[in-house]
Amino acid sequence: MNTRILGKTGLAVSEIGLGCWQLGGDFGPVPEARAMQILDAAWQQGVSLWDTADVYGAGESERRIGDWRARTGHPVTVITKLGRDAALYPSGYTKAGVRASLQASARRLGAETLTLAQLHCVPFEVLRDGEIFSWLDDLCSEGLIQHYGASVETLEEGLYCLAQPNLASLQIIFNLFRQDAITELLPAAQKANVGVIVRLPLASGLLSGKFGLDHRFAEQDHRNFNRDGQAFNVGETFSGLAFDVAVDRVARLQTFVPHNMTLTQLALRWILDHPAVSTVIAGVSKPEQVAANVAASTLAALPRALHEQLFAFYEGEVRAQVRGNI
Repeated sequence: MNTRILGKTGLAVSEIGLGCWQLGGDFGPVPEARAMQILDAAWQQGVSLWDTADVYGAGESERRIGDWRARTGHPVTVITKLGRDAALYPSGYTKAGVRASLQASARRLGAETLTLAQLHCVPFEVLRDGEIFSWLDDLCSEGLIQHYGASVETLEEGLYCLAQPNLASLQIIFNLFRQDAITELLPAAQKANVGVIVRLPLASGLLSGKFGLDHRFAEQDHRNFNRDGQAFNVGETFSGLAFDVAVDRVARLQTFVPHNMTLTQLALRWILDHPAVSTVIAGVSKPEQVAANVAASTLAALPRALHEQLFAFYEGEVRAQVRGNI
């Protein structure tokens, strides 16, 4: 597994990370035994950066990771997120509340100090107020967290966060269906020495190419209950595309896949070809999917001509179909 430096943290992290939203059951049920198998597989494949959040399964994802760490003692870099639980979101943010949220995450993860805490798509007005960044500075000084970052919904929010001097990382939606960060955001992150963590690299699994129009998702899967943004930002599900539109565009993307890789690997390799990206947090629901994702790290960079074709495809056939703010 190749590694890259995660911005101001100085941490060397695996190019392919593990997104642990699935471990909270928000993509459908994941039994305890399978969750442990997924974490075992990630460790065995050299996936050293795991991303979770306090609201994934109401703490279940963090708890499972904490149990795994206690059982194995293996050193992995676990990063988490805060700010979307009911005690804080949307308008109850206080320094005491933020501290309590992070302390609860630390207990579930079995850590005295959190390596990296990320604001979890908090409202833009909270970011603009600025106090929350001062609180995080203080919590770093107290030793509760080592570094902090932000996970954002839009380019505007991302650019605002990059102006914060102590921001170490920025987590964004960036994939073949969401390419706008290339122009301004990624260069700005490099200039600020902020590590970019890419989430939803496969657009909620669509870019695996395994879903047809007749596919039915589990009742508790956000791809069912948030398909059109009913529960939270529509961009978090299928990158903001309507499911039927997305399935059609995936079929078109299949025509671009080189003979030596899968669509999944094309999608991940495309992201890794952008040097501003520190790591790609790919979620899985089965342990065998980890190795398939990791393979993208060892593939050669895509030809420039293919990058140009994929950008033209996005501009001409996808961008206008994305719902919500980009």
